[in-house]
Amino acid sequence: MVYSKVAIIASCFLSIVVTNKGMTQEVTSPFKIERTVATQGFDGKFCWVHARAGAVPSTAGSEAMVVMTLQKLQLSGSDVFYALNEMRTTNLGKSWTPPVELQSFARVPFAFDGHDDLEMTVCDFTPQWHAKTETLLGTGHTVVYENNRVRKIRPREVAYAVYHPSQETWAKWRTVELPNEPKFRNAGAGCGQRADLQNGEVLLPIYFKEIGETQYATTVLRCQFDGETLRYREHGTEMSVDVKRGLAEPSITEYDGRYFLTMRNDDHGYVSVSEGNDSLKFSPPKKWTFDDGSDLGNYNTQQHWVRHPIHGLWLVYTRRGADNDHVFRHRAPLFIAKVDPERLHVIRATEQIVVPEKGARLGNFGITEVSENETWITATEWMQGIPPNPHDPRPLVKRGADNRVWVVKLNWAKSASGAQ
Repeated sequence: MVYSKVAIIASCFLSIVVTNKGMTQEVTSPFKIERTVATQGFDGKFCWVHARAGAVPSTAGSEAMVVMTLQKLQLSGSDVFYALNEMRTTNLGKSWTPPVELQSFARVPFAFDGHDDLEMTVCDFTPQWHAKTETLLGTGHTVVYENNRVRKIRPREVAYAVYHPSQETWAKWRTVELPNEPKFRNAGAGCGQRADLQNGEVLLPIYFKEIGETQYATTVLRCQFDGETLRYREHGTEMSVDVKRGLAEPSITEYDGRYFLTMRNDDHGYVSVSEGNDSLKFSPPKKWTFDDGSDLGNYNTQQHWVRHPIHGLWLVYTRRGADNDHVFRHRAPLFIAKVDPERLHVIRATEQIVVPEKGARLGNFGITEVSENETWITATEWMQGIPPNPHDPRPLVKRGADNRVWVVKLNWAKSASGAQ
């Protein structure tokens, strides 16, 4: 095992936050923040991205096993990804196995539109525990390359793979068979959180469009999963906004009997809530704002949910206005703040930084519910900067970036009765 570099940042439930005016103040927080680094360092040509983890629950006499997937990005290109790698920990992140490339996720030959010299792989992958089948189900989507560049006009499919803990192996990735309609020819589940029902059905949010069109729409698939095959059964409300590329990279969570969606747009993050407990019918998308009505400042970047049965619903996001104009699309630092589930806004007074900014973007991140006591946020320092020289990592290194794979732990406070 390779021992991680661990830095305990918060040792009590009194946290320091930065206000919108740049002032610091103390707030009472229901969690302690412990920042650790699973691995760091890079060769200047490639960097780790898309670090997301799934937790296999603990059994008698053992800790939970956490499996983290991540993949290499070529700095000289744009979204040029290679095969997924895997890291594992069996001691709650005190140490991690080194990254190991998963051969089943290597690029494969692909033919499209008269071109038979293309390549395809899986990216934007998120593993998550599926309790009914006692497996890790990872979801994402396919990406097509031509001459090692992302092909502009291309199909996209919802990809998934299954990890069997007893075998400690990933099965070969597969794709979900969607209705044979033009709008689903470019459909993906990249960078999203899903929700599982007690009967084992999977609520998987996707974004989709016809090949060659500009605007994406978002919907939630209801799928059956038997531990091997993920099957589409139906989908719900189709949502978009008439703003640039529409709505993409949706994440779903259940809280207090309702389902909440958060979605990416080029200009603003958006939120929607289900009609009661109907997991497929959603309200019209609403821009994310603070509780004072001002815009959250998140744009062109995903957001994800953190939830706790006692301490409520929270959002993790990036935004403008944090002395971060030097960061690509203001994608660092990562913030967390509590959500008002009725008014669908972020409570500014609860905002605090969970992953610090060191020059590199952090926007492609993941959330892992390790236990009722602990939630993890995983993020990599993406070592590409802003124009005119986005492929030169030296300005990021100067600010302290080192392609860290952050594993930030939220350790939740106990209730007054001592229960979680």
